[in-house]
Amino acid sequence: MKIYIPVDSAAVSIGANETADAFVRQDAIADAEVVRTGSRGFYWLEPMVEIEHEHRRIGFGPIEAADVPELAQAIAGGGFASHPQYLGDIDHMLREQGQRRMTFARCGVIEPTDWQSFVANGGSAGLRAALDNSGQAIVDAVKESGLRGRGGAGFPTGIKWQTVHDTAAETKYVVCNADEGDSGTYADRMLMEGDPFTLFEGMAIAGVAVGAEHGLIYLRSEYPDAERVLKRALDVARAEGMLGDDVLGSGKSFDIQVRMGAGAYICGEETSLLESLEGKRGLVRFKPPLPAIQGFMGKPTVINNVITLASVPAIMAQGAPMYADLGINRSRGTLTIQLCGNVARPGLYEMPFGVTLDHLINELGGGSASGRPVRTAQVGGPLGAYVPASHFDTPLGYEEMADKKAMIGHGGVVVFDDTVDMMQQARFAMEFCDIESCGKCTPCRVGSVRAQEVIDRIIADDEREANIELLRELCDTMINGSLCAHGGMAPFPVLSALNHFSEDFGVREQAAVTS
Repeated sequence: MKIYIPVDSAAVSIGANETADAFVRQDAIADAEVVRTGSRGFYWLEPMVEIEHEHRRIGFGPIEAADVPELAQAIAGGGFASHPQYLGDIDHMLREQGQRRMTFARCGVIEPTDWQSFVANGGSAGLRAALDNSGQAIVDAVKESGLRGRGGAGFPTGIKWQTVHDTAAETKYVVCNADEGDSGTYADRMLMEGDPFTLFEGMAIAGVAVGAEHGLIYLRSEYPDAERVLKRALDVARAEGMLGDDVLGSGKSFDIQVRMGAGAYICGEETSLLESLEGKRGLVRFKPPLPAIQGFMGKPTVINNVITLASVPAIMAQGAPMYADLGINRSRGTLTIQLCGNVARPGLYEMPFGVTLDHLINELGGGSASGRPVRTAQVGGPLGAYVPASHFDTPLGYEEMADKKAMIGHGGVVVFDDTVDMMQQARFAMEFCDIESCGKCTPCRVGSVRAQEVIDRIIADDEREANIELLRELCDTMINGSLCAHGGMAPFPVLSALNHFSEDFGVREQAAVTS
């Protein structure tokens, strides 16, 4: 018998290691093998335990160390279905929720650095398919799939790869942006800790597609567990021939290095990231030139985030039409939604684009953890708009959210109940922008400070209407004058709070706004 327990850092933080140790000590199931996997993403059930039974994975959770003796006895006696923490078939649970695990197909299923399990569960099939095709054919497949950048901007991935492919240079690079700094996001970390080979596979496919032999993973300093797993997995990948001078016997070369960031949120912006990779201060670069033409060390560079790159292997293995058939309109494939905040069932949900926030928060997420009405959700990180409950019927798609003056970003959804003070949330957005600004451009560096001062005057009821108008004008200046999205998007949460929750700013009658 195999018993699967996550080694994911979130699960470990609430006792997964202690649970695993307790199972090892159980005489009733002394012959059982404890396998440490990534997380399935059911964070409200962690530490979650799975056992193999009749070719199915049966789950129990949450299981703390003190719960293990009783569960071990139930497993040994075969009467585990009546156990109070019995969950049933985990794959069936995923299907019932409408999840379509493609990028996260193996996360929580296999031991993260077990190459044989990776291959046995479909790993490397995408890379092998790519190696049988030309670089242009790979780029065409990515374009046909409709894959767009999952880091926030939603730019078509195939177009970016085409630019690098078409730019002549002796040296090119593939850079993975793993500086996952948005509040409420953890998909990158989950995948790197739970299925790192899939990220390597996606990077290698990108390298083969555009003619790059060098890959770099820029990892945020706050992810030490991910760093350890990635470095261990790199050794395995080289030993198995996935990386190196002869990728899977193809005669093509591609290898990857991990570089650590230093805690700067702004280095999640691609040009600041490149500056940091080159050993410089993380300041935003002017564009053009685009990184696809002059990126790392002035060479053509593919820059994508973890989930974007990790989505490519499934496209190559199962075909671009399969991926393009999922989703809505111009948002194709699956979205890795990270649900958190004041919600009963937080976790990762990989769903086809088009699911609504109402279904996600109230059906899958179980509503607020506090039991109070959900008032709003911030979608897309600390610079994302606050979507009011009245707009929860909006399908999650890039253009559909943009029509509501919101965005998907990296897929983080932070839930708030009706006790939230939206004026304080607006102030926090500008404070965050101020603290994390690289300082290069005036609208961001100075505007975020002035905005805090204006909001403080509104809080003090000092010329309220005039200061609200001034705040709107300041937001307009930041949106249109900032050098990058950091200053350009900081006004989004502020304006959404003003437009949808004006009563929190002391406005008696909400002004009409364009939805």
